[in-house]
Formats: sequence, C-alpha cells, structure tokens
Amino acid sequence: MSLSAIVSTEGAHVVNELFMPAPLFGALALSIFAVLGIITWSFRDVANRHAEKAEAYAREHGGQQH
Repeated sequence: MSLSAIVSTEGAHVVNELFMPAPLFGALALSIFAVLGIITWSFRDVANRHAEKAEAYAREHGGQQH
C-alpha cells in the first residue's frame, strides 16, 4: 500500500452527531434509576402488612418455614 493511500484514508474522519446533548444521557439515566428506586421503596414492608394472616398460616401449618 502506498503512502498516499494511507494518508488519504486517515483524513476521512466520520462524525456522528448525537440526537441530544451528551449530559442529557446521564440525566435521563439518573431519572430512570430514581423512578425505579421510588417504585422499589414503595413496596417496602409489604410482607408484614398482614401479620395476622401470617400468624394464622404459621399456626395452621405447624410453624414450619417453606
């Protein structure tokens, strides 16, 4: 390959523009994680909301854990 062919291929630099500014990708990811965190936090302590049902189930099945 000749030197002129190498130089001519290095000069063709392709730039692909993003469809939104780069910092917005981080802001979008942060907001998605925040929403998922809020959803996860909203389901905290769900298993203990009906303690009387859990106790009745434990008495019915001899207190064995599954």
